[in-house]
Formats: sequence, structure tokens, C-alpha cells
Amino acid sequence: MSSIAITGGNDGIGRALAEVYLNRGYEVLIIGRNERKGRDFVDAARRRGAGDRAHFARADLSLVRENTDLLERIKDLLPTLDILVLCARYHRSTRTETPDGFESNFALFYLSRFLLSHGLAETLDQSERPLILNVAGPGGTGDIWWSDLQLRHGYLGTGALGHGGRLNDLLGAGFADQHTNSRIKYILFHPGVVSTSFSGEYDAATAAQVAGLKNFGKSIDQSIGQILPCLDSPPTERLSAFVEGRRIPVNNQLFDPRAGARLHQLTTRLLASPTTSPEVARHQDRSVDAG
Repeated sequence: MSSIAITGGNDGIGRALAEVYLNRGYEVLIIGRNERKGRDFVDAARRRGAGDRAHFARADLSLVRENTDLLERIKDLLPTLDILVLCARYHRSTRTETPDGFESNFALFYLSRFLLSHGLAETLDQSERPLILNVAGPGGTGDIWWSDLQLRHGYLGTGALGHGGRLNDLLGAGFADQHTNSRIKYILFHPGVVSTSFSGEYDAATAAQVAGLKNFGKSIDQSIGQILPCLDSPPTERLSAFVEGRRIPVNNQLFDPRAGARLHQLTTRLLASPTTSPEVARHQDRSVDAG
């Protein structure tokens, strides 16, 4: 039986994809923080006779340990994984650090996707047609703040998400170099403005902007209609990127594999000591920047 695992699967695009693939006969695992929503998905599947194929795993993916624990749970449940979808994100207008000492957006929007992408590579390679769909934000042209990856200076919530999108571009760009014998197709996807829950904690000004976005954003069904063709007929190249269903080139500096290797090195160093103090982490940032 084919299988799919979806982070951020309790709501929005993630939940809609879960429903699509459950209807297609896949074994579907959704991952999120809200126990009630996850159980609702499983219960609804059970009522229509698909409960044995619907699964929920509760995890706070901003925490390193919960990602590593999740890896083992996924491998036990789905020894062969066909598709990994990375959707989890959470906006914060005010900079916050996790108990691990990482900026929360950096931890959830980038580190979790790094851990799950690389950590599930072997499991995905058991599939005949393995795919990773990283719903992030390719197409952005902002700079990578190499000397301040966790945005300790001049933090802005929307800017943090944009910066996280650029880090995910480099995650995709560096993935093939780290898994030279893998058959995994890595797809970066920018859904545009979609009328979802926009989960997060917002200041008054940003909350007003979000309310406007919900009014004119495309529907979730429209977004799913742009995503599914990429999954059903993925490009032959190991890395591809799409903005609202339109393919964009990845043979440019925004997806530079050398920058991807640099970010991989820094990320590995940070993860080697997840409780590192901010002062030491700043030193690590500067060391890689100097290199």
C-alpha cells in the first residue's frame, strides 16, 4: 500500500492533501500539535471505512527531540514511505526562542524540515517513486543572513517566514549532494496566498493584514489543484520548484548547491549542541560566515 506523511496535516493545505490521498487508497499519517483535530481526522476516516489507513501523530516540531522521536515513529508505522509533505509553520510577530535555544520560526519552519528530509531519506528510498514536497516559498529573492541566521537583530515576523523560505530553498538545493545515490525527487512549492487559518500569534497591525489576506486568498481547493499535478507527474530532475503551479528555474544562485552545503554544515553544527547558549551560537554563525 502506498503511503504519505504530512506535517501540518491538521489544517489547511496539509489536511486537504491528507483527504485526497486517503480517498486514493493511501495510508495517511498526519502530524500536528492539536490532538483533537488529529483524532477528528482518524475518527472521520473510520466512519467511512478507511480508519485502518488513517493515522495521527502528535508532535511539537519546533523541538528537536520531538522531531527525532517522530522519525522513529514514522519508520515503525510506515517502513516504506512514498511521499513526505512538509507544511508545518507558525507565525510569531515577536521573536521567541524554544527550550532548545533556537528561534521558533527557524526551529519549526527550517530545522524540522531539515531533520525530517534527511532523517527519512532511507525510508523514502524504499519506494519506487519517492517524493518530498516542501511547501515553503521558492521564488523569493531576499538575502540569506549568514551572520544572523536566527534573526537576533531586527526580527520581523513576516520577514522571518521569508527568510525561512530562503533557507528551505538551500535545503532542497543541498539535499541531492547529501544523498548522491538517492532517487528522491525534492519539490519546493510556493502556494501563494491561500485562505487558510494562518496559524500564529500576531500583533494588531499584522492581524489586520492577515484578515485581508483571508478575504482575497485563493481557496484551499484551488491550491490543491495546483499542487497535485506536481506530485502526480513530478519533473525528472531531482530538484524542482514551483510558484502556484508554475515551474521556476533552479539553476541560479538562489538554489546554489555550494550555499546549500554551507548551510548544511552550519545546521549540523548547531544540532550537535541543541542547548547551546545564544552567545556560543552567535560565535558559530560568525565562524561559518568567515569560512
